[in-house]
Amino acid sequence: MIFLVFLVGSLLGLCLGALVCVRFVRQGVTEDLNPKLSRMQGQLNTIEAELAYMVSARYAEINGRPAHVPRQDSL
Repeated sequence: MIFLVFLVGSLLGLCLGALVCVRFVRQGVTEDLNPKLSRMQGQLNTIEAELAYMVSARYAEINGRPAHVPRQDSL
């Protein structure tokens, strides 16, 4: 009986210790990755803004030209 109480207590302690360990490791990993992810998000926002500008500039350039101007042969 004493052995079973010791076994259950040991398993419970092991599970709680693992839970605390996983929580601290997870916190450490997220603190390490957070600045990198923020920098990557900033770079992606910059690329998105540049693409939007280029597409709108190209669209304006295309719409600014006359449609199709037929060639005139000089004879």
